[in-house]
Amino acid sequence: MQITGMSWGAQLLNYVGYPTPEVLGPDATREQIKSLIDRYGRILIKPIFKGGVGKKGKAGLIGFATDVDTAMREKERLFFVEHRVGNIRAKADGVTFEGAIPAEHEIYVSITDDTRYRAPTLTITHHGGVDIEELSADQIATIPFDALTGFKGFIVANALDRIHAPKEIISPLVQNLPKLWDLFNNYGMSVLELNPIRMMPDEDRLIPVACDFKCSFDTDDPNWKRLDLPGSLESTDYSTFELEVNELRTYQGQSDAFVINDQGTVTAMTFGGGANALVTEMLGDVGTISSDFGGNPPYKKMYDISSIVYKHWLGQSNVLFIIGGKANNTDIYNTFRAMGDALRDYFNQYGAKPLFVVVGRGGPNLIRGMAYMKDVLDALGLPYRMFGHDSSISGVVNYVKHIDTWMREGGQAEIASQMGLGGSS
Repeated sequence: MQITGMSWGAQLLNYVGYPTPEVLGPDATREQIKSLIDRYGRILIKPIFKGGVGKKGKAGLIGFATDVDTAMREKERLFFVEHRVGNIRAKADGVTFEGAIPAEHEIYVSITDDTRYRAPTLTITHHGGVDIEELSADQIATIPFDALTGFKGFIVANALDRIHAPKEIISPLVQNLPKLWDLFNNYGMSVLELNPIRMMPDEDRLIPVACDFKCSFDTDDPNWKRLDLPGSLESTDYSTFELEVNELRTYQGQSDAFVINDQGTVTAMTFGGGANALVTEMLGDVGTISSDFGGNPPYKKMYDISSIVYKHWLGQSNVLFIIGGKANNTDIYNTFRAMGDALRDYFNQYGAKPLFVVVGRGGPNLIRGMAYMKDVLDALGLPYRMFGHDSSISGVVNYVKHIDTWMREGGQAEIASQMGLGGSS
């Protein structure tokens, strides 16, 4: 689950007493909006999206107003606005009205569970309000710290000193940023990002006010439930496929899947987070879904997962790609038997179609599992290629992309003819 924006961000930050601007929701009255403008002089109108959908400011999706009439026109423009970033398309569901915070300095801060250090990690820069990928390495400090001792003020001071931050911003950040650790650590977060924090002048000091918010939760950690977040907070933007397959998720994280490109032609059923990251990146736009079905799922669960995937994606796919690293405890025969049975039942229910199947896997009962899958594919008349644990995953992905191209350029029709279908479906 991911939350972006100040609609919920301000409420979560209030749990730990972190400063935020005043935020009104989509049901704010004209009188309330006018009162907000009177107090701040200027307000921002932002669309509410479920999950992260890229930079709204760069896309012109943030409105500004110094009077109520302008604020209402911006509300009308942005309330149901659509935003597309790559293959991700999102539709807003309301707007927020937020007090504009004057500031000379903008800060980027994030706390993440970083696999490079196997520790929580602070990333901070005083060049906030931009994509940090645009900054040079000497402008950003990334510091892992011990989760047992927690996130202390001296970590912030050392990080800011390392990147030569202005002296006047250090003390306010040292006093306030450790509050974020309470939110991150106590409520099951895996990512917490504020960008920008605007350093608002207040008499003779600066107050670090969070002006945008993003967080992700580790839903295997039950502590996030203590926040009493509504179940519909993000799920309304899930596709029908994602809703179906993620209902099968277990405590081990099995059956995680989301749509990459609803026009893709390679459906990859991936086992393992590392394999998933590599396969998703290398397939790019030709991939339909990103998935991790590892964790030694039982037969029935793997059969149900496979049936859902096949129902939604095989109709448009050139390649069914079953891939994972060398498993330690996953019974390959059990998972392949379930996937093969589901594929046979899919053909019985929806009819035969030209499809190329590529399998790459390693682990217990591999040969027995591949033999079962081979028997199913031979019976269905489908061409296939199988790779063992000694094959490079990146090499197998390149082979899949080659097959996908071949299928587009006549291979699909050739397979259809061999299957007696008379042409591509």
